[in-house]
Amino acid sequence: MTAKNTWDLKSALEIYSRPFNDLMFEAQSVHRIHHNANTIQASTLLSIKTGACPEDCAYCPQSARYDTGLEREKLLPIEEVREAAKAAKELGATRFCMGAAWRNPTDKNLESVIEMIKVVQEEKLETCVTLGMLSDAQSKRLASVGLDYYNHNLDTSPEFYGEIITTRDYQDRIDTLDHVRQAGINVCSGGILGLGESREQRVGLLMQLANMDPVPESVPINLLVQVEGTPLFGTDELDPFEFVRTIATARIMMPGTYVRLSAGREDMDESLQALCFLAGANSIFYGEKLLTTSNPSYQQDMRLLERLGISIEGAGGH
Repeated sequence: MTAKNTWDLKSALEIYSRPFNDLMFEAQSVHRIHHNANTIQASTLLSIKTGACPEDCAYCPQSARYDTGLEREKLLPIEEVREAAKAAKELGATRFCMGAAWRNPTDKNLESVIEMIKVVQEEKLETCVTLGMLSDAQSKRLASVGLDYYNHNLDTSPEFYGEIITTRDYQDRIDTLDHVRQAGINVCSGGILGLGESREQRVGLLMQLANMDPVPESVPINLLVQVEGTPLFGTDELDPFEFVRTIATARIMMPGTYVRLSAGREDMDESLQALCFLAGANSIFYGEKLLTTSNPSYQQDMRLLERLGISIEGAGGH
């Protein structure tokens, strides 16, 4: 099935539920048609404003509603952003992502972030921000300064969403993505696995993403990082093969998209990460922190990629 905007749950579930070897073979075959099988794109993520978010996302330590011991921080000084961007470039990252714990930015907030975007652009890195919900005018403002990507995850399927978040609805997320797309900014949107969702709900998330027109250029697939104090702490852990199946199905349903192996990598052993790359994941975050949760060290990542014969796209293998 290749036509856009026509995936239904039955056809997507059929792919997801195939014998594992058949699924992996097809995913890798599709991957090789659209991508170099032995390179990945590397991004770095910096929290530019941490904590005190008014939303109630049940997985998130940055919510003001949960006691997770997280220190609230103000917007980072611009020179700290500049130094972080320089460091990311030196390690081979080609995209620099900045995240702020807001429900939506004020116009004043947005102007501060735009100054940060300009600083990152000076380092010749692609720019990405995640700031919460955006209006049409705010999206156009970001487009006017050349923002490359806007990240706004759907998190899960529409059917399960209300179990995870009540302070905004699914359509709010779709509306923001529509504003971003209409402004001409590339879309980065994915979700989180291991929230307690069913297999059908995991596939429902992929269906939502694959039926967007156009499909997101970047789809991060996160594994829940359980943080004590959040409502989802203590949730049953996801079967690792279900995670790999999701990566593989995403690759088949969205052939040209960069599928990012995102949060949760620190809890994955090297064999599981290698399976994810085989299934079609071709983007990672590297650096020792993802907003507020830890991530494998740069040295660990480089050792693993070297053993697998995988190089960093656009960075000469370094």
